[in-house]
Amino acid sequence: MVIENPVGNVSEEVFVFPTSFAQQRLWFLEQLVPNTCLYNVPTVFRLTGALNVVVLEQSFNELVRRHETLRTTFVVIDGEPAQAIAPRLQIPLSIIDLQHCSVLEREAEAQRLIRTEMQRSFCLSQGPLIRLVLIRLALSEHILLINLHHIVFDEWSSGILIRELGALYTTLSTDAASPLSDLPIQYADFAHWQREWLQGEILELQLAYWRQQLRDVSVLDLPTDRPRPKLPTHRGALHQVELPQSLAEALNALSQDTGNTLFMTLLAAFQTLLYRYTGQTDVPLGSPIANRNRSELESLIGFFANSLVLRGDLSGNPTFVELLERSRQMTLAAYAHQDVPFEKLVEELHPIRNPSHNPLFQVIFALQNAPMTQLELSGLTLDAIEFDTRSSRFDLELYLWECGENFRGLWGQGWQNSTGLRGVVVYNTDLFQPETIARFMRSLQTLLEAIVANPHQRLADLPVLTAAEQKQILLDWNQTDTGYPKSQCIHQLFEAQVEKSPDAIAVQFGDKQFTYQALNQGSNQLAHYLQKLGVGAEALVGVCLDRSSEMVAALLSILKVGGAYVPLDPTYPSERLCFMIEDAQVPVLLTQTQYREQFQDCSVQVICIDQEWAAIAQESEENLPSQVTAEDLAYVVYTSGSTGQPKGVTVPHRAVNRLVCDTNYIKIHPGDRVAQVSNVSFDAATFEIWGALLNGAQLIGIDREISLSPLKFATALAQQQIDILFLTTALFNQVASEVPAAFRRLRYLLFGGEIADLQRVRAVIQAGVPKHLLHVYGPTESTTFASWYEIQELPETITSLPIGRPVANTQLYILDTQLQPVPIGAKGELYIGGDGLATGYLNQPELTAERFISYKDEASYLLPLYKTGDLARYHPDGNIEFLGRSDHQVKLRGFRIELGEVEAALQQHSQVQAAIALLQSSATDGRSLVAYIVPRRKPAPTTSELRSFLKAKLPEYMIPSAIAVLEALPLTPNGKVDRRALPPVSLASVVGIPAAQAPQTEIEQKLAAIWMRLLGLPQVGVHDNFFELGGHSLLATQLMSRIRDVLQVEVPLRTLFEAPTIAGLAKQIETLSWAGRRREVSSAVAVGREEVEF
Repeated sequence: MVIENPVGNVSEEVFVFPTSFAQQRLWFLEQLVPNTCLYNVPTVFRLTGALNVVVLEQSFNELVRRHETLRTTFVVIDGEPAQAIAPRLQIPLSIIDLQHCSVLEREAEAQRLIRTEMQRSFCLSQGPLIRLVLIRLALSEHILLINLHHIVFDEWSSGILIRELGALYTTLSTDAASPLSDLPIQYADFAHWQREWLQGEILELQLAYWRQQLRDVSVLDLPTDRPRPKLPTHRGALHQVELPQSLAEALNALSQDTGNTLFMTLLAAFQTLLYRYTGQTDVPLGSPIANRNRSELESLIGFFANSLVLRGDLSGNPTFVELLERSRQMTLAAYAHQDVPFEKLVEELHPIRNPSHNPLFQVIFALQNAPMTQLELSGLTLDAIEFDTRSSRFDLELYLWECGENFRGLWGQGWQNSTGLRGVVVYNTDLFQPETIARFMRSLQTLLEAIVANPHQRLADLPVLTAAEQKQILLDWNQTDTGYPKSQCIHQLFEAQVEKSPDAIAVQFGDKQFTYQALNQGSNQLAHYLQKLGVGAEALVGVCLDRSSEMVAALLSILKVGGAYVPLDPTYPSERLCFMIEDAQVPVLLTQTQYREQFQDCSVQVICIDQEWAAIAQESEENLPSQVTAEDLAYVVYTSGSTGQPKGVTVPHRAVNRLVCDTNYIKIHPGDRVAQVSNVSFDAATFEIWGALLNGAQLIGIDREISLSPLKFATALAQQQIDILFLTTALFNQVASEVPAAFRRLRYLLFGGEIADLQRVRAVIQAGVPKHLLHVYGPTESTTFASWYEIQELPETITSLPIGRPVANTQLYILDTQLQPVPIGAKGELYIGGDGLATGYLNQPELTAERFISYKDEASYLLPLYKTGDLARYHPDGNIEFLGRSDHQVKLRGFRIELGEVEAALQQHSQVQAAIALLQSSATDGRSLVAYIVPRRKPAPTTSELRSFLKAKLPEYMIPSAIAVLEALPLTPNGKVDRRALPPVSLASVVGIPAAQAPQTEIEQKLAAIWMRLLGLPQVGVHDNFFELGGHSLLATQLMSRIRDVLQVEVPLRTLFEAPTIAGLAKQIETLSWAGRRREVSSAVAVGREEVEF
């Protein structure tokens, strides 16, 4: 902006002046972090030749005389900082003589002294804010360190200081007249003028632009190697950047051809790189400007620099040329409004403040244009010494210079006889590893080369990976093929095991054992029975049976007739079960008498095999000829659906074979004892059942009540001599908390389904780790497991447990929104390929086409991939880290939940106008499902009413622990629900909790205290239902543990389900014989918590 009125003089008799806006903010930052060296600006030179020390000191003090800012300190007047300018000030030149040291000792000690001086802080109130150190290595060799505080100095000032110091040294050495003219104004004049001029209408015009330009600006979410600390430490390091001359020339040519400056081109390219690493199309950067838009200011030393927010808009996947035009317009507009100091901008815009982030931008980009003056002292040879200040004010700072011969950067980097683009990356070492920054800069060069080769490519098509990196990510890390039996069916592989070991134990549930031959014969009889009912190839048969040998026989029989089984959980509401049966067009359902009533409203032929077994046993025991191939369906399992109804995932035989046969993550041997802990409707049962039976191992059933009691479960694992066990992460956490030694005799322990609790994992490792401890990952659509990570150690520095590498015959890809592979460390969506994929969703071709896509690989082959919706990133070693969901699907206690299905169910209630569900952290079990409703009218329906309504539609794990009422849902500026603005739901604030009835007896009072702590409630009534207040089965196990500790009584878990109120539970406890139990339990607890006796 052109300024018409001249800069005015401030009276020389006044020695206290207002600060500039920039000084004011820097002073404030110093008060936040006192005694910091973060704002030191050091420069170091090696001087060779005859140095006149007296003249050098005189030259510096003449500089101090010329520039008032070098005589400035800062005082506080009425709570505000002000400049205090000393009329005279002598700066001493500290001389340290190292001539007495050996040559090697001199260099080492000089390095130490320089580092020490760089890390010394300045006192803004006492000064001086410039320090000079001269280290004498020999009579003709010195090191000169100039250290200033940024509040009186900036990068442009470096050129002035170097130029004037050289001129003064030459003049004073020869008694010649000084070539330097007097300065017409001083920095205090600028500060005074800035405050006088930048107010009223002028300020408002500029601020109006920035208010609009930075409205709803995003925080740039850079992928970091380490979690962001709550408060920045500003520890930093440097990485040098060197781009070849040919590339620099091509970039200059592109800039000229498109009517842009080189700065605009490099800015657009850098923002493109950040977009590709973050996935964000709103990319705000900071860029320093000299802010010396008046000729009177060009020769002044001082802190003039300002920071502009350059907000890149990369939406719509434009070509790079199109982005350049956007960048040019944005940059020109920003420069036209550059007079607003950054400090004023922050003050005006009130951005969301987070102590771990800088406001408005976290990344700096600059193409430096400050004077590149070399220091020349008469009779001396000077070399700049490169020094890393080991500090960083931002997450990432990229500074580039165009180099000519004998170029030297302001950091002291010297590239003699070098051309091209050179610079440094300053990065925060709390966030980034050096190799990450090196990889990031390789990506920048790869991107720039692609841009100059064809600037008309769309941003998503521009490569950011080198050819070697792309091969590593797409091919090398996905080489997982094995010779598993791809063409056979599950029942054929089982029958092969029967031939190998007919008398080996196949299944054991309780006291019942069945050999492979007996299990095969029983399943053949049931298969022949089903055939007579008309069940044949491609038929979908429902299975609703407790864990038992009959259940296993039922699954085998369905496969043997060429059908596919549809597992149904008897605890689900009848409405949900009937939907599944009708959706899958199930003609026949295999169940047991106790569950018949669940299906009385369903259109299906119900066979209770416990009643019909006498007839079934009359059928042939011979194998049936196979009716299907390995590509035909083996089962259909229903998972939560976003439309409000569950969806059926269709899984072929081949996918199951890939999971358990000749794989890379586990070796299951004949005779191994594999625990079945999961219900057959949970896809983990696929691994348990077929992992055992297709490898000649034994399937050992574990009762549900036992698995939910950590002590009983630990005892059962020992007594049953289990070798292989899979647990959901939630159940693993429960057992690890109470009996971490429970797993130490296992050969394989696999767990997964949610983000792992590292504290619990460490507890297991310390108590005695299994031979193989595996963290596994995989959605139902990839047949149970898609990746695995073996935990061998868990350093304290690790903050999340990787999900590892692909299991055999599986490929994993992390892609961006345009299906391009993301760089190592960058966030993308995880896609799964390979032989474990389901064929799609039953009767939902549109959803199948949306989630099961075709992807063109490096060889241009079309590969089927499943779009998981999970966010992930690669570690440098090829392991993958799970980062969360990209949509509204969550996992809770091992179950996958589409939040949309919960919301749709709530909105079916006649009094609910709108509903939102989400997963939130809780102080007890880590996470809980909560919901918000907007009622159609008042009074709102109570939590009790809503939960009762949901129980008829959803399984227990999908019912929110808490439901809060809102007047309206918060919205984003574009009208979408702003989930981040929803208030936290505590159970204490939910609507409709029944009025508390105070506990009376001592037992009731102790139980109430336990409930309140577990459920996060301020009060509970003795008739409140544990489960209606948000309790669930895993919290129930914690409740039993707390009761045992507090009341010294062992209460069976089933008691809570029979008496889920404090009053009912207290009566049950009162009937127990405490005295005998105390001795029994205290002994059991002592043993259980130290280690289980195996």
